[in-house]
Amino acid sequence: MRYRVILPIAALLAVLATAPAAQSKARIGLSEQSPAVFDQKNWSSLKLKRVRYVLPWDYAKHVSNHLEVAAFMTAARAKKQEVLVTFSATRGCFVNNKYKKSRKACKAPSKKAYTTAVKNFRKEFPYTKVFTPWNEVNHVSQPTYKKPKLAATYYKAMKAACKKCTVIAADVLDSSDVKSYLRKFQKATKSKGRIWGLHNYKDVNRKQSKGVRNVMSVTRGQVWLTETGGIVKFGKDFPRSTKRAANRTKYMFSLAKKYKRIKRIYNYRYFGEPKSARFDAGLVNPNGSSRPGYKQFKKSIKGLPR
Repeated sequence: MRYRVILPIAALLAVLATAPAAQSKARIGLSEQSPAVFDQKNWSSLKLKRVRYVLPWDYAKHVSNHLEVAAFMTAARAKKQEVLVTFSATRGCFVNNKYKKSRKACKAPSKKAYTTAVKNFRKEFPYTKVFTPWNEVNHVSQPTYKKPKLAATYYKAMKAACKKCTVIAADVLDSSDVKSYLRKFQKATKSKGRIWGLHNYKDVNRKQSKGVRNVMSVTRGQVWLTETGGIVKFGKDFPRSTKRAANRTKYMFSLAKKYKRIKRIYNYRYFGEPKSARFDAGLVNPNGSSRPGYKQFKKSIKGLPR
């Protein structure tokens, strides 16, 4: 005869209370543009192995841009970092004149020009294996804005040029058009994408999850938070507050714990800006000294896979 052991309610609740909490398995990295990050003591103590870097697709045409890219990639290589390389529009190409109510869009490279740029980059930095074909494809500043077929063209070109690479399908901002954009993108790629990049500042800083849920509702596979983090300052909506940014950083990790499809988080960014800056999301001050956000970030990544 078998007997079932029935615990009293109080005892059962006690067991559940002492059970280890579910933890996110998302891998953690930083999105940063300055190679100086690799010389920072605070960065070293985080023991991260991943970094995201955004570069103009035509960087090689401009000496200054080329030098910047080479400096960052060389420094990251020396520190044994896996770099998520993200191609973007020509630097400084977008003009948004709110006074004249005019916008000048960035010029889109042809498939041939884009493919050549990708192949040249891989020839120069052959150890790089993780890519975003185009940054924030549904943002007004990008030539892919309202053109999901063009974003799909770049994705397919990247996949063809680097068959053994890990390639994000579409890297999107959590704006109102994200679901319709991704549906059209998938139609153009025959739904082959299995990694999706998301910039969800809105989710994190307004303590919601709509952006994540929207992307997950129309896709399959992994979601990487390729650009996110607690905002220290951004216009009138977010007056300067390092304490609020730390609180939102904590919330960012709670999202990854709740949604298991989130497999990576790239916090933007490490270095903060002067108080006069319009946008600031740095974990540390411009001189490298820690902010509350850095302390929260370090606490939150404890025990997470690198």
